[in-house]
Amino acid sequence: MDIFPAQYSTLSSKALQQYISDYYDLTVTRCQYLLRGVSDTYVIHTDQTKFILKVYRSCHRSYNEIESEIELLNRLKEGGVKVAHALADKKGNYVQRFNAAEGERFGVIFIFAPGKTSPVLSEKELNTLGSEVAKIHNITAGLELQHRRIVYDINSTLINPLKVLEPAFADFPEGYMYLKETTGKVKAKLAQFDTARFSYGYCHYDLLPKNFHFDEDSNVTFFDFDWVGKGYLVNDIMTFFFQYYWLVNYKKISAEDAQWAFDTFIAAYRQVRNLSDEELAAIPYLWFGFMVFGTAFQYENYDDMTNNYFNTRYLKERIEMIKQVAEGHCTF
Repeated sequence: MDIFPAQYSTLSSKALQQYISDYYDLTVTRCQYLLRGVSDTYVIHTDQTKFILKVYRSCHRSYNEIESEIELLNRLKEGGVKVAHALADKKGNYVQRFNAAEGERFGVIFIFAPGKTSPVLSEKELNTLGSEVAKIHNITAGLELQHRRIVYDINSTLINPLKVLEPAFADFPEGYMYLKETTGKVKAKLAQFDTARFSYGYCHYDLLPKNFHFDEDSNVTFFDFDWVGKGYLVNDIMTFFFQYYWLVNYKKISAEDAQWAFDTFIAAYRQVRNLSDEELAAIPYLWFGFMVFGTAFQYENYDDMTNNYFNTRYLKERIEMIKQVAEGHCTF
């Protein structure tokens, strides 16, 4: 009997455990399914340590895009940055191919980042993070990877996502109108900056605490470079900055403490790499693009992420938050 077409399958943990034991120099004691998203995440346990297995969908990440991410991780590792790099199999291959129900899927094993997530960082952690992000940018500035990654520009973060999002706002047209009008203002504002002088290269584009761990000695390890792409390197500082905005918004810390944390991070970054005041001034406008891009990403991948929160109520809350940031940080 023919297999009925599938949109998303979940690969068997038991079968993956056997596969990894056969193809890698690992004695796997357990393969644990952890998270379903646009890619699936498994924890691979051995007697000594554990690893992370990500199983991508071909419609989300092509083989070449995954190879490009691995290449970048290897370059960062060679440059002395602590990253959760990919693990090669017995034949030296990093990417595995699985013939799943919905079609070909790709799997990669990454080392496990030691430590844990720290939403509110200590002074020592902020200094470490600032200098290490600058070190990453010293490596990625001007770098050209073999395979293409997304380019974060006006088209990819504003124009195209707006087109994707229009149907999502069918019951909230005024929200879509706000995004459309503000996009025009943001484009005009960014055109006033001398962006030709901005540092440019590969950025993580999701530099939030969920994507780096600190160990007991305040050493940081970066992971989840799934959104890595070419763009202004200040984009990474932008995503980190608004982590603190959210903490203030949800009354986890005071505005004064958030400003101190960001200033500490920036001072450490500038000890290693130059960062202009104009780049910092562009952060709120780049953040608007980040939010539009991220919202469109959620909408496009809604079915696969099994999220039940993406609805009109969620969009209204998100637009209200964007308005608050724009009114507090942007000058049009």
